[in-house]
Amino acid sequence: MSGDALLWLSFVLIGLATTLPRASFIVLGGRVRLPSVVQRALRYAPAAALAAIVAPDVLVVGGDFMPLNPRLAGVIAAVAAALLWRNPWLPFIAGMVVLLGLKRLLGA
Repeated sequence: MSGDALLWLSFVLIGLATTLPRASFIVLGGRVRLPSVVQRALRYAPAAALAAIVAPDVLVVGGDFMPLNPRLAGVIAAVAAALLWRNPWLPFIAGMVVLLGLKRLLGA
């Protein structure tokens, strides 16, 4: 098999591997019921995906793991503001004030 054909075959197989599981929920619809354990686990999927996206950006600075940095302090301030008050804008404001204040203070 030539290199081009192998490449296209891998594209098709990867496409099927990603499309079929997603399409199965649409095609099967309500005919198949997921076990309750799986349903409970899927409730945490959005939060886990968001944490997987945000955590590296917060904890890695310049390619190095830095657990104590202004970004983390800004995230902590934003989460605290979100938990304490129900104002949708306050977490953004609190996080940015802490982030920019610490950056200016530390000269970063």
